[in-house]
Order: sequence, then structure tokens, then C-alpha cells
Amino acid sequence: MKALRFYGGKDLRLEDIPEPTTGPGEVKIKVKWCGICGSDMHEYLAGPVLLPVKRPHPLTGRQAPITGGHEFSGDVVDIGKDVTDFNVGDRVTVRPTMPCYSCYYCKRGQHIQCVKLGSIGGAADGAFADFVVVPVDNVYKMPFELTYEAGTFVEPLACAVHAVNRGSMEPGSTIGIIGAGPIGLLTMQAAMACGAGDVYVFEFLPERARLAKELGATEVINPTKVDPGKTISALTQGRRADMVFECAGPGEALKLADIVSGRGATIVEVGLMLKPCDFPFMNLFMREKKIIASQGYVHEFPTAISFLAKGKVKVDPMMISSKIKLNEVLEKGFEELAGENRMKHLKILVSPEL
Repeated sequence: MKALRFYGGKDLRLEDIPEPTTGPGEVKIKVKWCGICGSDMHEYLAGPVLLPVKRPHPLTGRQAPITGGHEFSGDVVDIGKDVTDFNVGDRVTVRPTMPCYSCYYCKRGQHIQCVKLGSIGGAADGAFADFVVVPVDNVYKMPFELTYEAGTFVEPLACAVHAVNRGSMEPGSTIGIIGAGPIGLLTMQAAMACGAGDVYVFEFLPERARLAKELGATEVINPTKVDPGKTISALTQGRRADMVFECAGPGEALKLADIVSGRGATIVEVGLMLKPCDFPFMNLFMREKKIIASQGYVHEFPTAISFLAKGKVKVDPMMISSKIKLNEVLEKGFEELAGENRMKHLKILVSPEL
């Protein structure tokens, strides 16, 4: 079968490999769609980051090359010994994280902090392929209301739901969202689904700003055209935002989160900040703000599936960029997202069936 194999940074290869077989406690899935994630691009452009290249992964024992792809959906085509909760034909999505369940953090329920944490598509073969075999623990059934394409958004939406949980958002809170990329739009909708009051999105790209408004933002503010602090202050009787989700990543975005947040506010850092940045700590001190980091998820997959199936989070408007074939994944996927057209895309979905 065809598979996109990660060898290292800037070294991805579409190769023919043997079709995987199902072992005890495993499920074999025929892949329908797999999304290209920001972390895939980070691994491609700056890697190896998490990809085990120099030594085998401590949990899975695997070492590059490894088939990539972790935001996916498909059909169960085979089940291994001792698998009782799934049947051939089930429509499923998959949680890619693979904790050890035995370390200090796993025993405390903090699986995303597992000291041996691995992932499907990073430490075990993923879904940029015709078939993938995964542990049954990672598999979730999808209701028929959920399309296969929408099923690829369960994983990033779980990240967004986790961010709302990490912030301990109170219903009715005034929310700020920095960046209306895929994670920003999902976090905005997750906050709304959890009872947020007014939601103010800060975005300078016109198409992303339009989508944010279409998906329910109270107001979308272009921070390059107006004073963002004064603008949100005028819209909130001087209070600004109670909670701000920083979903863009650069240090300037974190500074913007400080500017648009009010006294006693919580800033949840969701974006991938790759470089150190200067930050006005005195603002946090004098206004008793706090910054909380959020990455990944723990038990948020069922909530994400429910939000999508019940229409509380809408992803169809976000599928505006591309649906491509697996044999196009390098040129029309990774190279496209690494080039000058990258900001034109929200999500590129890849299918081995096209």
C-alpha cells in the first residue's frame, strides 16, 4: 500500500509498504480522510522534533521512518483478539496520543504529561496511508450525523475543548480569541458551546475574519487597523476580556492577549510558541492576571464528537481549502503549506480513496 513516511525534517517520502496486520487488542482501519496538522508541518519544516530518529521511542520501540498522519477517520475492517467493543464496518475516529498509563502523571490522570508519551503518526504508524492499525483504546465510534471529513476535526477540536477546560471558563465570560486559524475557530466555538458570553476575535486576514463572524463571533477586530485595547474596552464598558485564548503562536500574539484582557483575566496559551519572547510581566502582577498553557487533551474526545454531531461546532465552512489525493500529499499538501500560499488554507484533507 502507499504511505507517506517521515524520515526527518524536510524528508518525507511516499512509498510502497506492506499492508499492516491486526494483533491482539488492535483495530485495523481503512482510512477515509486525514488532515494535515500544524504539528505535521512543524515536524516537516523544523524537525525532527518529536519523531524518534536517533533512537527507538521508549514506549513503542519504533524509529524513523514512520508513517505520518494523526487527524483521521475511517471504517473498521478487521479486529484483533480480545476486541469486543467494535465490529467490522464501524465508522471511527482515533485519539492519537499513546500514554504508558503507569507513570506518576498517568496515574494522576494527566495522560498528556506522560513521561513516555507517544503518538500515532509520530511514534507509531499513522493515517497518511490506505490502512492503519491502532490500539483499541484509541478508537472512538462516530455517529452517522458526523461525516468522515468532519471526523478529521475531532482531534483538533479536542485540543480546543481542553483549552476551555484548562482555563476553567465560567459561563457568561467575555472571551477574546487571538488568531482565526483552525485552532482559533475551533476554540471560539468550543467556548461558545460551553456557555461563553460575548466573543471577540482578533484577526487581520479578511477571509478568516469573515469565517469567524459567520461562525458566531460577536465582533472581529483587525489589530493592524485599530487600537485593539481601546476597541475592546469600548465594546465592554472598559472591562476588556475575562479570558483570552492565544491561538496564533508568535510572541506578539501573547502581548496582544495581554492588551485585550482585563483585570484578573486568564490568558490561555494554545498557540505553538517556538521562540522566547519579551513580555510585560508587570501587567500580570499589577492586574493579577494569569497565564495557563494548554496542549493536547486527556478525556475530551467524546465531548468533541458530541459537539460536532449536534452541530454545536461547525466545521463545514472551514473546509474551504483543499481535498487532495494521497499521491498528491507532498506537492499539493506539505509543499503548498510551506510556501507563499500557506495563509490561504485552513485545512487540507488527504484521502487514499480519491
